[in-house]
Amino acid sequence: MSFSETISPLLGRLALSWFYGAGAYNIVDNFTQLSHQLAAKHVPMPPLVLVVAFVLIVMGVYSLLVGYHTRHGAVLLFGMTIVATVVLHDYWHITDAAARRAEFEIFSRDVAICGGLLLLIGMGCGRFGWDNRPPPKKVR
Repeated sequence: MSFSETISPLLGRLALSWFYGAGAYNIVDNFTQLSHQLAAKHVPMPPLVLVVAFVLIVMGVYSLLVGYHTRHGAVLLFGMTIVATVVLHDYWHITDAAARRAEFEIFSRDVAICGGLLLLIGMGCGRFGWDNRPPPKKVR
């Protein structure tokens, strides 16, 4: 296995963890404002949705960060991201060209992030992760 095949999954997991960790911090820091934004998009029970999203993000970030049940964490983040992308960034309903372009860029970014999560779902955590630790030695 080459160096890039060994280190790339770790760096990818760290980058995705940073991205989602920043999102979790944003939820905590701007809870009321985000709740109003979700209400404006007709999302039912915005505070509950934010709390559920926060919990899923924290679980997913921990999973990706240390490589523990990486595939499960990536599935959690993938599901949440794809639903949020379609519901919150519906650029096809926007008539203003500049606003439509901005929403399309966010939509495209989120789809690309989902692609990275799909790679983790398929490949796992890579060499440097809790999932691939050596088995414990048997004591005789």
